[in-house]
Amino acid sequence: MSKNKLEENKAIVERWFKAFWGSPADLSVIEELLAPNGLVHYPMHGPIRGHQAVRKMMTEFREAFPDLNFWGTSPLIAEGDYVVGRWDGGGTHTGPAFSDLPVGSLPEASGKKIRFTGTSVFRIENGKIVEEIGEEGALVALQQLDLLEKPNESYLEKYKDEAAA
Repeated sequence: MSKNKLEENKAIVERWFKAFWGSPADLSVIEELLAPNGLVHYPMHGPIRGHQAVRKMMTEFREAFPDLNFWGTSPLIAEGDYVVGRWDGGGTHTGPAFSDLPVGSLPEASGKKIRFTGTSVFRIENGKIVEEIGEEGALVALQQLDLLEKPNESYLEKYKDEAAA
């Protein structure tokens, strides 16, 4: 694959990160950059396929977390049809009740804040995203939302860097 094609694929993912996951959001990017049967899959949301389903997920996510914002944290890596990116972000639940989670749900305007990181792997075909498969800090986010227990203090201290103390 040519260097130009790799740069084009990275530009597609960069635009998607900024418009779809960033703030302010521009959900018109769904039709522009996602293949009609494109897949977006993260553990906290499960597999979501197609423009309508992806738009519904993001609309509900942003209604529940109006200040939602994610951004890239390192240069994108491209190889063949794949682009990989690391990201960080989060938001505050000030919107309607939210149940698009693998465990539990949030009542309206809980005020809970989430901040977590992740890695996403994109597959690009003919200038469109056909797959975005990611691993996010779901455990951390669900603990921040008080939907899972936080780790006990002795566990957190067990591997603490002595030099940093």
